[in-house]
Amino acid sequence: MKYDFDRVVERRGTDSIKWRRYGNDVTPLWVADMDFVSPEPIVEALHERVDHRVFGYGGAGEELISVIRHRLKTLYGWDVPGEQIIFVPGVVTGLNLAFQLFADPGDAVLVQPPVYSHFLADPVNRGRAVIDPPLVKKGDAYEIDFDAFEKAITDRTRIYVLCNPHNPVGRVFRKDELERLADICLRRNVLICADEIHCDLLYPDHHHIPIATLGDEVADRTITFMSPSKTFNLAGLKCSFAIIKNRALRKTWVRGSEGLIPHVNIMGLTAALAAFRDGQDWLDQCLAYLTGNRDLLVDYVREKLPSITMTRMGATYLAWLDCTRSEMPGNPFRFFLKESKVALNDGAEYGKGGEGFARLNFACPREMLVDALERMAGALERL
Repeated sequence: MKYDFDRVVERRGTDSIKWRRYGNDVTPLWVADMDFVSPEPIVEALHERVDHRVFGYGGAGEELISVIRHRLKTLYGWDVPGEQIIFVPGVVTGLNLAFQLFADPGDAVLVQPPVYSHFLADPVNRGRAVIDPPLVKKGDAYEIDFDAFEKAITDRTRIYVLCNPHNPVGRVFRKDELERLADICLRRNVLICADEIHCDLLYPDHHHIPIATLGDEVADRTITFMSPSKTFNLAGLKCSFAIIKNRALRKTWVRGSEGLIPHVNIMGLTAALAAFRDGQDWLDQCLAYLTGNRDLLVDYVREKLPSITMTRMGATYLAWLDCTRSEMPGNPFRFFLKESKVALNDGAEYGKGGEGFARLNFACPREMLVDALERMAGALERL
C-alpha cells in the first residue's frame, strides 16, 4: 500500500512525552520518535491481539526469533543461533544492566561524545566512571581519534559503548574503523556494548556493519543491541533485544536480570513480529520520505540559516546543527524554544563538543518541518 507521510496526526492529548513537555504553542522536534503513523500490518496485528481479550504473561515465540534470525542473515550475513537472542524492554535498560553486571563500582565505561546523553549519565548513576575521548569534527563530519581512544583506556576500563549508527552525529562507521576499535578493545580486554538501534535508518550509499560480524573473537566480546522501535516508530511498546554469543556473559546476563528486568510485554512482541515480517514496504517508503526531508533541511540550512551548519549524515533522522558561529545569545536550545517556539535537543547534554549545538528530529510531515524552519529563520533575522 501507499503510505501518506504528509498526513499530520494530532498527538496532543495522547500522553506523548514529545508533544506534552513544552506546551501547545511549541513544535517539538526533539526526542527520537516519529510523527508518522506506524505500518498498517503492525496496527492490524495489534488490533487482532487486543480482540483476543486476554493479556496474560507473554514471551517471544519461535516465529519472532526465526524472523529476526532471517533478517540478520539476509542483511548482514550474520548467522545468530536463537538462544543468543535475549529480549529486553529497551536498549537503555539493557545498557544499564550491562553496566551493573560487567563493571564494578568505580570501574569505567568508555564513550565517544558528543553522544546520546544516557551513555554519559547512566554509568555515573550506577556508580561507575565515564571516560570520554571525543570524536573529532573535521569539516562537516566526525572522525575517530584512535590514539586518544586507546590512551583513554585504563586498567579499570571495563566497557566500551559503541554507538553505530552514531547519535547525534549521524556517522555510519566503516569496516576499517570498526576493525581498529575492535582490535583495541580485544587487546585491552574491554567488553563492547554496541548500540545499533538506528541500523535500519540508512541513507543511500551507506551500509551498516554490526561490529560482532567482524569475527568470532570480536563477537565473543560483544553485546549487540537492536530494536524495531526507532525503525517502525514503536518506541512506546518497549521491545528490544540483545545478541550475546559468549555463553558465560549470557549466563551472567540471564541470572542478573531475574526479578530486576521485566519481560517484554505482549503488545511489544506482537508489534515486533509484524514489523520485521511485514513492515519493509513501509520502511522503504519512510526512508525515501526521510531522505527528502534531510535534503530539504540541508538546503534550507545552507540558504536561509547561513550562520548554522549541519553535519553530513549517513543515517538516523536526527540532524546535528552547529550554531557556534551564530550571533544568537546563549544556548541554541533555549533561544529557539523562546524565540521561535521550536523545541530541539540541547547539544550540551551530549557531552564534550556539544556546547553550541542542537539536535533536530526531522521525522515529521514536511509541512511541519518547513513551518518550524521558517520560524527558526525568523528568530535569527530578528537578532
